[in-house]
Amino acid sequence: MTLPTALGTAPVAAPPAPASPPPLALRVRATGGSPVRDILAVTARPEVINFAGGLPAPELFDREGVAAAFRHVLEELPGRALQYATTEGEPALRERLAQRMSTRGLPTDADDVLVTTGSQQALSLLATALLDPGDTVLVEDPCYLAALQAFGLAGARVVAVPGDAEGPDPEALAELVVRERPKLLYTVPTFQNPTGRTLSAERRSALASVAAVHGLWIVEDDPYGELRYEGERVPWIAAHPDARDRTVLLGSFSKVMAPGLRLGWLRAPAELRRACAVAKQAADLHTPTVNQLAAARYLADRDLDAHVARVAAVYRERRDAMLAGLPDALPEGSVWSRPEGGMFLWARLPEAYDTTALLARVVQEDVAYVPGAPFHAGRPDRSTLRLCFVTQSPEEIAEGLRRLGRGLRG
Repeated sequence: MTLPTALGTAPVAAPPAPASPPPLALRVRATGGSPVRDILAVTARPEVINFAGGLPAPELFDREGVAAAFRHVLEELPGRALQYATTEGEPALRERLAQRMSTRGLPTDADDVLVTTGSQQALSLLATALLDPGDTVLVEDPCYLAALQAFGLAGARVVAVPGDAEGPDPEALAELVVRERPKLLYTVPTFQNPTGRTLSAERRSALASVAAVHGLWIVEDDPYGELRYEGERVPWIAAHPDARDRTVLLGSFSKVMAPGLRLGWLRAPAELRRACAVAKQAADLHTPTVNQLAAARYLADRDLDAHVARVAAVYRERRDAMLAGLPDALPEGSVWSRPEGGMFLWARLPEAYDTTALLARVVQEDVAYVPGAPFHAGRPDRSTLRLCFVTQSPEEIAEGLRRLGRGLRG
């Protein structure tokens, strides 16, 4: 098609139609969003009793202590608190983190620690530092959703390790390592998300031995370990002699101080830690200085262990309230976990139930859960679901379970 000019002279060609912009990266197109985040967006109404999110109870935050720590650093160290900082993290915070790990049986120096913007960033940094597209990663089954997301974005091939109520089976792990030649095993060994289970010391030792014999990184994620209500603490895999040179330990203040601070850390052997620091330089330069200094001040002035003990006592009451209400809420033949700590409980309904298909009907009763299927890297178990028991009071939990029962019965 041509158009006449304003003077009626020679025709002018019409401009071509605009072309579409280039497509998004394949790794983004191939990786879905977080089902938990999607559910939270749907269930944000205040009348919904939400067992879906992994949200710490906000009324238990030490608001006074955190506010005092921020006031101190902004009044006493404003130039430093509001300035750029080193990628590895503020020395005062790294020193206090190292002390906390050392007192718990894992000798650690400040230089062993890299501060991250939440432990979720630590997963992304490790994926960048360790994984090339097509590399294999081994995970628990079921597995923490955001870890599956991080490994998927890195282009990794994710393979679930068969296991039992005790966690990944060491013999199955050894067979997979020989056959698949993976880069790493990812595990949440204490109060796992989503199941709430804890690996025994014997199982941890067996996993460490497999990693030593066959050459394998272990990424040990421990965001919930301090939230123990009963039983004895189990040592980290990272403290096992066979695993000390091949285990990355991840930690976070999100569940014991406040998730809004976005403060996590990784403890790793020197070469891998330096590689993660390079990846972090490209990601965000450093974690916010003011948050790091405030956390270090909080650890200096306050007794975090005492605060965590108070939180754990409340969470135990809430866990017990959920355990008490489940027999009437869930269909006959259902089974569920009894976690010794953490934030989550895992339930399996009779095989005929599909918790993904049932969710919309349950939400109509103003209650929500997370279906279990997305947590599986392999064949999903569609009769499972995850419940978070720490955000609501015992009374709200009881009412939420009554609503859940109505929704499941239809």
